Amino acid sequence: MGEPFRGVINTDIRDSVPDWSPFEPPKAPEGAASVVYIVLDDVGFSAMGCYGGPVETPNIERIAGAGVRYTQWHTTALCSPTRSCLLTGRNHTRNGMACITECASGFPNANGVIPPGNGQIQEILGAQGWNTYMVGKWHLCPESEMNLASSRRNWPSGRGFERWYGFLGAETNQWYPDLVYDNHPVDPPLSPAEGYHLTEDLTDRALEFITDAKVMAPDKPFFLYYAPGACHAPHHAPKEWIDRFKGRFDMGYEVLREQTLARQKELGIVPPDTNLPPLNPIGTPESRTGPNDQPYPALDYTRPWDSLSGEEQRLFSRMAEVYAGFLAHTDAQIGRLLDYLEETGQSENTMIIVVSDNGASGEGGPNGSVNENKLCNGIPDDLQENLAKLDELGSPATYNHYPNGWAMAFNTPFKMWKRYEFEGGTSDPCIISWPHGIEARGELREQYHHAIDIVPTILDVLGVEPPETIGGHQQSHFDGISMRYSFDSAPLPSARQTQFYSMLGSRSIWHQGWKAVTTHPTISGWSNFGKDTWELYHTDVDRAELHDLAAEEPDRLRDLINLWYAEAGANGAFPLDDRGALELITTPRPVLSPARNRYVYYPGVADVPESQAVSIRNRSYSIAAVVDIATPGAQGVLFAHGSRFGGHTLYVKDNRLHYVYSFVGSLEQKIVADDELPTGEDLILSAAFEKDGEDPPGVSVGTLSLFHGDVKVGGGRIKTQPGKFSLAGDGLCVGRDSSDPVTQDYPGHAPWFFTGGKIKRVAVDVSGDPYVDLEREAVAMMSRE
Repeated sequence: MGEPFRGVINTDIRDSVPDWSPFEPPKAPEGAASVVYIVLDDVGFSAMGCYGGPVETPNIERIAGAGVRYTQWHTTALCSPTRSCLLTGRNHTRNGMACITECASGFPNANGVIPPGNGQIQEILGAQGWNTYMVGKWHLCPESEMNLASSRRNWPSGRGFERWYGFLGAETNQWYPDLVYDNHPVDPPLSPAEGYHLTEDLTDRALEFITDAKVMAPDKPFFLYYAPGACHAPHHAPKEWIDRFKGRFDMGYEVLREQTLARQKELGIVPPDTNLPPLNPIGTPESRTGPNDQPYPALDYTRPWDSLSGEEQRLFSRMAEVYAGFLAHTDAQIGRLLDYLEETGQSENTMIIVVSDNGASGEGGPNGSVNENKLCNGIPDDLQENLAKLDELGSPATYNHYPNGWAMAFNTPFKMWKRYEFEGGTSDPCIISWPHGIEARGELREQYHHAIDIVPTILDVLGVEPPETIGGHQQSHFDGISMRYSFDSAPLPSARQTQFYSMLGSRSIWHQGWKAVTTHPTISGWSNFGKDTWELYHTDVDRAELHDLAAEEPDRLRDLINLWYAEAGANGAFPLDDRGALELITTPRPVLSPARNRYVYYPGVADVPESQAVSIRNRSYSIAAVVDIATPGAQGVLFAHGSRFGGHTLYVKDNRLHYVYSFVGSLEQKIVADDELPTGEDLILSAAFEKDGEDPPGVSVGTLSLFHGDVKVGGGRIKTQPGKFSLAGDGLCVGRDSSDPVTQDYPGHAPWFFTGGKIKRVAVDVSGDPYVDLEREAVAMMSRE
C-alpha cells in the first residue's frame, strides 16, 4: 500500500496543504549501488583464462581482479531454468522451468511461466527506485507468448524491465537476429556486410539506456541485465577475431584438457591432486544400452582425437577457433561497458556479476555441426558437408556448433556438459566485483553456491528488503541465500548445506560436501528412472567426480537418494522427462487460436513466429498468393518462412514463379515455372506439395507443383523436414524474406520486397485435399475470412 495523504484538504486550495509523498516516484537510498549482471551462455567452467582456460578474456579478468572468483558455484545445467533462478532466487522447478520454454510439457514444473508469486529482482529494484534495463537473451516466456498477439505479461517489459532490447527465445542468429525492442519486433540497424554483429548492437543499446537516464538523473542507480547470445550456438564472430586463434587448438581437446588442468592447479582453481575423467565417462553406443535395450544417445559420444583423420582434426580445430573468437569478441564488448563506467565515475559503486548459465554445450555431437537446427529435426550431421563448410565457419553461411570433445575441454576438469547434472553441466564461473564494498581483490572463494543465491546477494548488498507482495501477489520464500559473507577477506565455511538438481532425466543432490548423481543419459528416452544407477562422490576433495564411493558408503548414498526425493517433492520436480530432442520440440503446446486447415497472411505486418504459424510438417500443403500485376516485370518474395538453414519460399524472378525448400540447410530444392508470369487482377500464384511417402520416417517426400490459377506450370520431387525450421526466429512473412534468407537465389540482398504488383493476401492450406480448382476454392476461402 502507498503512503497515506498527510496534507490538508479544504474547499479552497489557498486554505489547503499539499503532501507530495504518496505521489512521488520511488527513490533509491542516497549512494545506492548500481548493478551490472552479465549472464554468458554455454561458456562452461574453463574456457576463460581466469579459470585456467585457453581464451584470453582481459576484460572479464579486470572484473575478477577487482573482486572474487567462485570455484564451486552452480547452475541447473540448462539455460531457461538457470535464468529463472538467476532472476528469482527460487529453484527452477518452482519457477515452471524444468526445461527450456520451447520444451514446456504442461505440468506445474515445466510450463514455461514463472509464477507472479516468484517475483524477479528487476521487479523488486524498480519499485525501490532503480532504473531497470535488459539487453540480450530473455528465454523466460512460453512460445505461445512470443508474438505480437499475445499478452506481454511474461516479456521483460511485463516483469519489471523499463527498457529492453534483445530476443525472446533460446537462441538467435548473431548476424540476422530475431530482435524485439520493448514491445515490438525491429530489424537490425545494419547488415552483416555493413559490419553488424548482435553483441556489439546489444552493447550499444545498453550504453544508450544508461546514458539516456544519467543525463537527467546522474545519481539514480540502475540495474542492467546484460545477457548476450554468446557463446550459445550458432557460433558467429567476426573473422578477424576467429583468426586470432588460428592454430591454437591443433593439439586437440584431450591435450587441451591436460593443459587447462595444469593451469587450474597453478591458479588454485582445483585441488592439486585433481585428475581428469575419461573422455566418455558414462558410456558409449557400443558399451551401454538402456533398461529395455534402448540405444545410448549417439549425440553424447566423444570421438578420441587420435581416431580422427587429418581433415577431421583440421575441421574440429577450426570449430574451436570460431568459439574462442566468439568469446573473445564478447569480452571486448564487456570491456566497452567497463570503460564507460570508469570514464563516467560509476565503477567504484557498481556491483558487477559475471556468470555462465550452464556448462559448455555438447549439442554439436561427435562431429560438430554446420547447422545446429539438424538436432531439433533428429537428423544427424554429415561430416563431408561439415568439411565443405570449413572456411565459412562462423560466417552468415553457417549455423555452427563445435563437437562435444571441446565441451569436455571447456568444462575441464569435469565430466560431461550442459544438460547433465555432473559438474560439467552445473559447475560454472561466477565472478563478483564491487569496489565500494569488497575488500578482497583477485581472490578465490570455494564456498558452495548456486544460481538461486544471486538475488538474495544483490538485495543484501543493496540493503533492500524483499517485499511481501509484488503487484498484489503474495511472494513465496527464497530458496537462495546471500553470498555476501563470502566477500570477506577471510574465507568462511559454505553457508549453503543442500542443493537438488534435475534436468532432462539427469539427477543429483549435493549435501554438505557429498554428492549423489545418476548416470542416466539425458534426452535418451530410457525412462525407468527407478532403475537408475546412482554414484557417490565426496566433491569437497573430488571435484572431478572420479572416485565413486557408492559401494564403500551405501548408507550415505541411500540417505542422499532419499534426500533427493524429499527435495524434489518440496520443489515440485515431477514428472521427470527424458524424451528425445525431436519429441520435446514438437510436443503440442498452446496456441492463440485453434489449429485450422487454412491460414491467411498479409504483407506489411510483423513476422509470425513458427510456434504460432501454420505447420506444414509431415503433411501435404498448398500456398496461394492473390496478386495484382498490371504489366510484366514484377519480382520479389511472395511468401517465406525460415532461413537458409531450413525453410521455404515462393517468389518471382525473371518473370517466372520460383519455389525453394531448404532441407535443414543441406539440400536446396528449387522448382521453377516453365511459363512466364501472366498479368491481371486477382491472379493466384501457388505452390502445392502432395505427400506420397516418408523416407526415412518423419521426412515427407512427394511432388511440388507450381500453378498459375489452375494451370500447372512446373513441378518436381522434394522432401520436407520432420521438425521446426528453427528453434527461434526467422518467422513467416509475406512480401519479403526477413532476417537470413531461405535462398541465395534472390538478386541483391534480402528482404527483397515484392515490387511491380500488389500482394493482397497469401493463403496456406493444410487440409490434405488434393490441389483441385484451387482458384475457385481460394476465392471462396477469401470471402469467408
